[in-house]
Amino acid sequence: MIRTGQEYLASLRENPPHILFQGERVQDPTTHPQFRGVARSMAALYDMQRERIDELTFQRDGERFAASHLRPESLDELRFRGRAYKVWADAHLGFMGRTPDYLNAVLMACAASASFFGDRAQAVRDYAAYVAKHDLATTHALTNPQVNRALGPGQLPDPFLAVGVVRETDRGIVVRGARMTATFPLAEELLVFPSTLLKAGEGNEPYALAFAVSTRTPGLLFVCREGLAGENRFDHPLASRFEEMDALVVFDDVEVPWERVFVYRDVERCNALFAETGALCHMAHQVVVLKTAKTETFLGLACAMAEAIGADGFPHVQEKIAEIIVALEGMRAFWTRAEVEAKENRYGLLVPDRAALDGARNLYPRLYPRLREILQLLGASGLVTLPSEKDFASEAAAYLERFLQGKGVSGKDRVALFRLAWDATLSGFGARQEIYERFFFGDPVRMHQTLFQVYPKAPYVERVRRFLEQSHEAAGV
Repeated sequence: MIRTGQEYLASLRENPPHILFQGERVQDPTTHPQFRGVARSMAALYDMQRERIDELTFQRDGERFAASHLRPESLDELRFRGRAYKVWADAHLGFMGRTPDYLNAVLMACAASASFFGDRAQAVRDYAAYVAKHDLATTHALTNPQVNRALGPGQLPDPFLAVGVVRETDRGIVVRGARMTATFPLAEELLVFPSTLLKAGEGNEPYALAFAVSTRTPGLLFVCREGLAGENRFDHPLASRFEEMDALVVFDDVEVPWERVFVYRDVERCNALFAETGALCHMAHQVVVLKTAKTETFLGLACAMAEAIGADGFPHVQEKIAEIIVALEGMRAFWTRAEVEAKENRYGLLVPDRAALDGARNLYPRLYPRLREILQLLGASGLVTLPSEKDFASEAAAYLERFLQGKGVSGKDRVALFRLAWDATLSGFGARQEIYERFFFGDPVRMHQTLFQVYPKAPYVERVRRFLEQSHEAAGV
């Protein structure tokens, strides 16, 4: 059932996740300077579910659930999910990557395709139902530590650098190691699913795992990077609200109950999980909507900046803004086709079209740096000369209003606009966003290799061959 933002915040206050920031435990994330902004932003999204209940929730057995938990049985229901993703994405301008709908999509797909998990099928169904019933915030940790990428986890000298099984108990399994990078440690649940493909026969069975734990579990610790949240919304309009934080997750002999273990010592099942269950495509469906919203934000910023300084009539400015428009329409096309071409998988789950989604998730990491560059080129020195909110309340206020005004825009309003563009592109928050987008789905080279391997190329090769054969026949060869 859906809950309120206050209920989410109360959960963080009363039983906070195990978070270490700059060497100190975070006792109350809702008041901590680095976490309170994103905590409140997440709470606002939860409240939005009640404010826009018909758009963001569905009813089942007399209870309301988040739209991202709905198993789509028709194109209309799949589109309903897409529209719900967009409502939330618009609220944070596409800058939050770990809103609950992201992993809810994964859990829904896994539960709908639960027989894939064999004797762990009921555990998957029960856990997905638990998250849906309590409307929990989730995150995941996919990547193994970058100790030696030339070796698999079972070949490293320390067997517990990557998360692996230490032992079994009557209650479950005990795991040790680490994962990086877990975004949004303010989640209540952590999913540990397969990261990269594991090779059979190389001692990788202890690492062939999929499970979930509470972020309050003994032995679990999030060690955070440097904080990027700013002092206030004027000076850091994005970071002050949406700095989700990234962390190394340490598992110091964490016990995972059997009812939360979904894959255990099964390399083949680990490697096939995302694709076979439809989780990959449902997750990517949420992501392509998210990136569409983010691209709309860049378009809005570019146009507003050009208008504010009277540059929107220049051909080179229009050309750059048109690049953003092309990128946006491409993302919208991927989104639409992913829904229209959806098909049922072997488990009867309606799954968005993988080819369209693969196109989007391979293209956007290459588009995003250019979108960021365009805003920098349009803003130029205007992205550097940016006084703070305190300056506008100081003796310099009259000067700032006079010299930093725009075309029909006050000095403070123009600076606020350009600060938004700065926070999206040049601040620590903006720079982190580019790294995030470049590697969101993994190593771009490997992603292109995977696309090459899975894409159905044969029909197009055959068409070329038929054309050549017909040419030879016509020529009497």
